[in-house]
Amino acid sequence: MPLLVLLAMGRPDLSIYAVFGAFTGMYGRDERHQLRLFHQLTAAVLLVSGVAVGAVLAATHAGPLGLLAIEPLAAGVASLAADRANLKPVGPFFCIFALGACASVPPIAPVLDVVAVAAVAAAFSVAVGFAGWARRRPSWEAGVRRVVPVLRGARLRVALLHALAYVLAVGAAGAAGQLTGNGHGYWAMAAAAVPLAGADFAGRIRRGLNRILGTFLGLGVTALILYQHPAAVLLVVCIAALQFPSELFMTRHYGLALVFFTPLILIMTFLAHPMDPGTLIRDRGLETLIGAIIGMVVAVLLLGRGRLRSS
Repeated sequence: MPLLVLLAMGRPDLSIYAVFGAFTGMYGRDERHQLRLFHQLTAAVLLVSGVAVGAVLAATHAGPLGLLAIEPLAAGVASLAADRANLKPVGPFFCIFALGACASVPPIAPVLDVVAVAAVAAAFSVAVGFAGWARRRPSWEAGVRRVVPVLRGARLRVALLHALAYVLAVGAAGAAGQLTGNGHGYWAMAAAAVPLAGADFAGRIRRGLNRILGTFLGLGVTALILYQHPAAVLLVVCIAALQFPSELFMTRHYGLALVFFTPLILIMTFLAHPMDPGTLIRDRGLETLIGAIIGMVVAVLLLGRGRLRSS
């Protein structure tokens, strides 16, 4: 729906901000409405904040070095917030991605406008997610306070270790990504965050490999679409079509979700900042490989080979 509104307004270039806000709909699936509302509101704050910080960095022309200074710290803070709320999908990945992507595209509208686009899309997703409560009106007896534990003791130590891992992985991947000189280092930073969301050693390695394999399959889908040189309207339709399977599989099979998520992200980037599709695809593949490998290395060195215990 937000994409259709942007099409009607003649602003398909703002799709990237609407989609990041709409990712709020991925959170809290299969939860009762009051808990889902809490999780979606938390996710909405993280996503819109990522868009806002990224838009400010773009508007102030902070450049790659500015992004490299801010994004690892933002990843640590967002990790603590995600662990505090026990978000699913796990971790701060989408907030990190939103910040980097919005910081890396040229300013195409005032900061307040792009933040408003993301916020309205997020609010729409929250309204859709909560709509069932108005029909069924279940009781609120459990309450969010009782089902979302406080960060303290062992759980706080695990959350702080997670946050440190995100800061180190995202920072190292961003520095390595800058050495490629392609201007898309934020893709390496986002990829580095993926393995850290695994519950144990096997899960972290599996997520890193899924990130690489799923991305490369998604790059093939991207090439099939962008090399047809479709009009902007058709690209927006593709974004809407790709968003559904991306959200459907994101918590079910991460590698499969990336087959759809990768072209979704690249088409959004292309609409906001048109460039040669071959360059876009090449840069995405290289930065993903760099980031995922660094993320797996940090996960093994810092989080260890076992399951982190929070209680």
